[in-house]
Amino acid sequence: MAAHTRTYAVVGLTLVAAVAAGCSGGSGSHGGSSSPASGSTTVSGQNQPAPTESNPPGDIPDNQVYVSYRPTGGAFTGFTLKVPEGWARTGQGGTTSFTDKLNTVRITAVSASGAPTVGSVTTTVVPQLRSQVPKFSSPKVSEVTRHAGRVVLLTYQGDSAKDPVTGKVVRDAFERYAFYRAGHEVDLTLSGPVKADNVDPWRIVSDSFAWR
Repeated sequence: MAAHTRTYAVVGLTLVAAVAAGCSGGSGSHGGSSSPASGSTTVSGQNQPAPTESNPPGDIPDNQVYVSYRPTGGAFTGFTLKVPEGWARTGQGGTTSFTDKLNTVRITAVSASGAPTVGSVTTTVVPQLRSQVPKFSSPKVSEVTRHAGRVVLLTYQGDSAKDPVTGKVVRDAFERYAFYRAGHEVDLTLSGPVKADNVDPWRIVSDSFAWR
């Protein structure tokens, strides 16, 4: 009798193992159906602006120190403003730039027959930038007041130049201030990554502009 009991136990265990193996195989087959369809496609980004990062680099530190800049050469030297201390300085023609990582302060002085207006910047400057700035978009022209007086502000977005090391392109936000007095125009352009928190630093720089 004991022998018959052992035989039934072995048969029962064998059946349980077979059922378990069958269920396991069924689950694996069901899980495989969740993989993406083979016909899915990826949209090319060649004609799209660089993506805006959710946590963009480029924030200027709150403890950034600013120093006075006074041009000593070029078409016009009758102005001064504050620029971030320690930023790399470069010059080309009538333009002087101060750059650190992904942020830039660019200053251009030119002769002008009249003061810039919202209309003149819209009809003249915007088309020029559209042809010069990669993926130029979202232009907005307005009049604002800074310590130097009334100024025409143009804001827009565009792609940065490709990083020579990483090959990365950053989506930038631009603020272009056009100051004017007595036949002289000074264009101050501040740029950095879209969504970088540089409102206060850019206000410090633009408010510091003064004629002399």
